[in-house]
Amino acid sequence: MFGEHGLPHPFAITVFEDSLYWTDWHTKSINSANKFTGKNQEIIRNKLHFPMDIHTLHPQRQPAGQYSVMLEANLSLKWQEPLWHHNGGCSHLCLPSNKTHTCACPTGFKKVDHSNCASGLDKFLLFARRTDIRRISFDTEDMSDDVIPLADVRNAVALDWDAKDGYIYWTDVTTDSINRALWNGTKQEVVVDTSLESPAGLAIDWVTHKLYWTDAGTDRIEVSNADGSMRTVLIWENLDRPRDIVVDPIGGFMYWTDWGANPKIERAGMDASNRTVIISSNLTWPNGLAIDYETQRLYWADAGMKTIEFGNFDGSDRQVLIGSQLPHPFGLTVHEDKLYWTDWQSKSIQSADKLTGLGRHMLAENLENLMDIHMFHRHRETGLVTTDGLAVDAVGRKIYWTDTGTNRIEVANLDGSMRKVLVWENLDSPRAIALYNEMGYMYWTDWGEHAKLERSGMDGSDRTVLISNNLGWPNGLAIDTAGSQLLWADAHTERIEAADLNGQNRHTLITPVQHPYGLTLLGSHIYWTDWQSRSIQRADKNTGTNTITVQANLPGLMDIQAVDRERLWCGRRNGGCTHLCLSRPNGTSCACPTGILLKGDSKSCEDSPESYLLFSNRVSVRRISLDTNDHTDVHVPVPELHNVISLDYDSVDAKLYYTDVTLDVIRRANLDGTGMETVISQGLKTTDGLAVDWVSRNMYWTDTGRNTIEVAHLDGTSRKVLVNNSLDEPRAIAVFPSKGYLFWTDWGHIAKIERSHLDGSDRKVLINTDLGWPNGLTLDYDTRRIFWVDAHLDRIESSDLNGKLRQVLVSPVSHPFALTQLKPVSSPLTPFSRLSQQDRWIYWTDWQTKSIQRVDKHTGRNKETVLNNVEGLMDIIVVSPHRQTGTNLCGVNNGGCTHLCFAKTNSFVCACPDEPDGRPCSTISGYVPTAPARGTSSTPVPNKIPKSTTDVPHGGASAVNCTDKNLNVEGCVNSVVTAPHGEGLHISYVIGGVLTILAILILIAALIIYRHKKSKFADPGVSNLTYSNPSYRTSTQEVKIEASQKPPIYNQLRYKKEGGVDGGYTKEKIRIVEGVCLLSNEELYWDDLKQIKPSRGGLHTCMRTDTVSLQASSASLDDGETEQLLQEEASECSSITTLTPSAITPQRHAQHSLPDTGWVSTRKPSTESEVRNDKLMSMLEKATGEEVNRETQA
Repeated sequence: MFGEHGLPHPFAITVFEDSLYWTDWHTKSINSANKFTGKNQEIIRNKLHFPMDIHTLHPQRQPAGQYSVMLEANLSLKWQEPLWHHNGGCSHLCLPSNKTHTCACPTGFKKVDHSNCASGLDKFLLFARRTDIRRISFDTEDMSDDVIPLADVRNAVALDWDAKDGYIYWTDVTTDSINRALWNGTKQEVVVDTSLESPAGLAIDWVTHKLYWTDAGTDRIEVSNADGSMRTVLIWENLDRPRDIVVDPIGGFMYWTDWGANPKIERAGMDASNRTVIISSNLTWPNGLAIDYETQRLYWADAGMKTIEFGNFDGSDRQVLIGSQLPHPFGLTVHEDKLYWTDWQSKSIQSADKLTGLGRHMLAENLENLMDIHMFHRHRETGLVTTDGLAVDAVGRKIYWTDTGTNRIEVANLDGSMRKVLVWENLDSPRAIALYNEMGYMYWTDWGEHAKLERSGMDGSDRTVLISNNLGWPNGLAIDTAGSQLLWADAHTERIEAADLNGQNRHTLITPVQHPYGLTLLGSHIYWTDWQSRSIQRADKNTGTNTITVQANLPGLMDIQAVDRERLWCGRRNGGCTHLCLSRPNGTSCACPTGILLKGDSKSCEDSPESYLLFSNRVSVRRISLDTNDHTDVHVPVPELHNVISLDYDSVDAKLYYTDVTLDVIRRANLDGTGMETVISQGLKTTDGLAVDWVSRNMYWTDTGRNTIEVAHLDGTSRKVLVNNSLDEPRAIAVFPSKGYLFWTDWGHIAKIERSHLDGSDRKVLINTDLGWPNGLTLDYDTRRIFWVDAHLDRIESSDLNGKLRQVLVSPVSHPFALTQLKPVSSPLTPFSRLSQQDRWIYWTDWQTKSIQRVDKHTGRNKETVLNNVEGLMDIIVVSPHRQTGTNLCGVNNGGCTHLCFAKTNSFVCACPDEPDGRPCSTISGYVPTAPARGTSSTPVPNKIPKSTTDVPHGGASAVNCTDKNLNVEGCVNSVVTAPHGEGLHISYVIGGVLTILAILILIAALIIYRHKKSKFADPGVSNLTYSNPSYRTSTQEVKIEASQKPPIYNQLRYKKEGGVDGGYTKEKIRIVEGVCLLSNEELYWDDLKQIKPSRGGLHTCMRTDTVSLQASSASLDDGETEQLLQEEASECSSITTLTPSAITPQRHAQHSLPDTGWVSTRKPSTESEVRNDKLMSMLEKATGEEVNRETQA
């Protein structure tokens, strides 16, 4: 068509009407010609950079389908609908073929008939390829892999699935997250995305719907609900790059591989109990794990040994299943009689017989970046085989059962959650089970080869055999609590027997009975079912006489239970109790929820505890009642908590106030979780401290990020900055409303405790010597003393309100953060025992011990742990009607102020917010200015002049807490000071004086606004310091000092704003922070470490050339390079070495530490930056502890 020489390099072609169009790579053009002759060639467009495909867009190119006419044999016409109408009758794909069509199914879906496909996949192989997740359906024979349509999969590694809800789960080590979606790719969501570094292993407990995972970056094993809630750390010690994890919900165990310096395979209970190493020899890089529940085998793949092996669940009987042609196995799974695995080097998915290793088969090949693999199917193991016996603990709300198939006795909540195996050893065929709740006993029969009747505690403890002779097939079992006897039916000996609850005094009640099965008690009779007579029988429970047939001709009879509504006292009107009704042998008792006392009527409960502790642990707020002695913590259902640091409480409105440093907000809510609202949502960075002035209805807070102390009304209005200079790291804050004082701690480079009036005036440093990191702060309003904790000096101290009479209360303490104390009840009606026992304590939270502790605040003795094992402990406060008492002049009608009222010792001041709110503001008590007319001065001129424009003298303290709600209470006097009439002054003098004062105020306001704007837009890296010249006594001048920037590691060593539940810095968690820095390739972390080095010993560090975890190995390395890195163990090191003058103990990999950087350790710090870094280094050493020091010496 185009001549002998052809075209240079045509690529794509299209046609429209009479023309032909094509792209040409060589001429970089779009050309056209006549589609019939090839003539009339012309260039449509040239100078294009590699033009690719080309199409004509026009309706003529895609004409609509038309009705077709078919001529049948009888020459009659038949109209046929087009294929596009109703999709040709196909459920999925309609594919045209000449004049007919075919219905087809998506890849992997089974065709159920001519037109319809299955609605889902029943079984498919699920595997990850870093940037996508694929499946190979086993419902069809083609075994083609299909990409699951998921978004933003960057580096998927570990997989698992839950057949109940149809979810697949995966970890992503680039986004450091755990995600899930339905098997078809819909409902994709992030489950966990905080405090993860390299989540390499994942396992679903499909029975209780829990999610388990390993993290090779943080060296932790964690668990949460399947939706990511209720997350907790299970194991964090002695882990060195844990990899894969599998769970056995039926047996109650979890297994994981660890391929650190000492590779091993471990096992523990699913609650981390009974941890043990089951395999520790002949391992190099144990990767994938798989459990075969049918054969009770554990399989693992070792990429270093190039083998797939198996053993029993305890590690015994270890055998090599496949030992050849395994270049680099990674993922592993078992289904039915096959074992499936992925291999990095051969880039394939293979299978083999799980028992012999023979019959190897290649399922897929030429697949790059293969990771984990699992078989998704709809019939996952439930662990129930033959549940013969069943018993309900109506008091504890639990269900117990025996399983003859698995030879286990298990327990769970009534909804099936929290399932646990209680007894699993030395059981042959457990049958009937009965509970004695009052005694806490569980009884069961076993009719195996050695039939017996046993008893244990309802937790499976103290197991003992009661009867083991002359038993055949002990079936039914019942407990006569009134007669203190045990009754059972034996279908082999054909009799019903009885004994006491210890198995003694055994005697036969009824014989013969043909084939008894179920047995129960009701009143003075026993009832049983009989298989052979197909009837229900009854007899006297004490003598066995008076046997009668209750019901006959009942085929298929099994168990029988009696219900006595007369004995279910709690079933009738809840036993008369308002809350909990609990059964007793001779009646019932009423009880209250945890921490709440029962009233004198023994039926009803108080609405809430009178006095209690509130504490935060980042993601939750909890309560501990001080009215009871059990000190059990109860969750306070405040919604949407991300990273709660500071708390306070307003007893007037019963509101909880808290700061969230992830959202950078201050919020409040009722203690039942309702009424949550954000009161401050802008202009916050790190609100470390919070205090409520319950009298003036103001709240104060410190902002460590902005180095300010601010105030606002409790609803967030009238916000004002009180202190914004000479603050370095303001932390805790406390108010003394009746004295008009504000106290706060500052743990910057010069740690101090300060005091001012509530308006920020008369600022005074109380203590600035012998302080380290003053964290928590609390006031004793009766003894007029300040208490604080020092996390660096490890002690709790106190002083008077002037910083004098300083005393050390407790030393040492590990790492205290916040503290609080209860005000003694000064009423003469209060028993002295309660005064001395409950109100003498001071409470604090401790990061390192993860506990809340208390001590006698008068003597420092009787130290006790109130609550332990709580991650991420932060603030703690006491809520009590006796805590927030007292009054001041701002308590009545806001002191007559239009906006802010600040009480002082014997007076008060009115103030305006920093930002106008549209309402006229006056600093004159009792005067409400009118809105100024346009074009006039914004400051109103009062008609009368009061005695004082700011400070209003105290006319006598009121004896009660006077607020807006109780103005009419006796003793509450309206102390609003109104403007008095001038006497003896000529009106002209008055006007002249007012105008003069007004002019001065305008000048001062202009100056303040100018300086405020100037500081607001100043360089954030520069701090302003104003001081008075001591030599010339001149006015103040402004000196700019370049603020030393804290390295990124600094904030991590304090606490992570984005931290989750695990934010408390124990010894192990300081090591985690170190690992983040030392394993990072970013230079800024090395610079940070150099900055914090100078003052304490030589912190010599070494960095792995590659973490060898999945987090660091990426697509930039091919499989050969990755394996080579894995083999270069000499390039790795696993400890931070600290040189000290003491004896040096070599540790493993110590020879690979980096050369000395020349950091000097003997020079004393001389600059602000070095002082701060000196403190950070001390923090690192202190928090890490002696255990880490021993591990890190080299």
